[in-house]
Amino acid sequence: MKKIAALFMSAVLALGITGCSASDKTDWEYIEDKGEFVVGITLFEPMNYYDENGELIGFETEFTKAVCEELGVEPVFQVIDWEKKEVELQSKAIDAIWNGLTVTEERKENMAFSTPYVRNKQVAIIKADNAEKYVDVAAMAGASMTAESGSAGETAIKADATLAQNEYIASAAQKDVLMEVKAGATDIGVIDYVMAKASIGEGTDYADLVIVEGVELAPEEYAIGLRLEDAETLAKVNEAIDALVADGTLKALAEKYDLADVYAFQ
Repeated sequence: MKKIAALFMSAVLALGITGCSASDKTDWEYIEDKGEFVVGITLFEPMNYYDENGELIGFETEFTKAVCEELGVEPVFQVIDWEKKEVELQSKAIDAIWNGLTVTEERKENMAFSTPYVRNKQVAIIKADNAEKYVDVAAMAGASMTAESGSAGETAIKADATLAQNEYIASAAQKDVLMEVKAGATDIGVIDYVMAKASIGEGTDYADLVIVEGVELAPEEYAIGLRLEDAETLAKVNEAIDALVADGTLKALAEKYDLADVYAFQ
């Protein structure tokens, strides 16, 4: 009996040691072991979107692939509910939020940020017919507004003394903001500049929409969001970004997707 008990205790201890070893893995070891880097995205041009052949392309799509090649892991793109991005990250459903993610002090409490790579801003989108009506923020008083729920655009509206008084309805995604304005359901939409310049105007489905010139809301930076305790992965991602900046890869991607004017490494 003593021998059986001793064997049983040895097995329990072995399992305990194994369990501790697994739980003691760093976040980078967890990613490296599975060989995949799961990136949470939403779909919008020019960051991540499908071409006419159904292939996922875009500045951040190619950027992700280039970084993952440097890291020696395979990129996996996972479309997420943007409002639940922090939950998805912390639960390890994804390993990074990489989709026009704006750096904010509030978000710094919940995630770590990579080196910023795009300098962006929020802009007001209106119908071209209203260009003479909505010439500045003061003229927008009383207008109905929309932005993506949980986005920097929504924050910009609520932070402005004039715009915060307007009727506001949240949209599920930035593309829905454009649809609302195009349909006339909302007077003004607030979205990322990088999406606006790629999505509206001549040759697009939103040829009748324009950016209100001179109205820049909430200048911001885009960066990759990682788990807060994930210092090793953060360092490796930043090293990969540095390499892509040094060899000109990232600048070439910015030029390819018409982002040279907001490229952070000038």
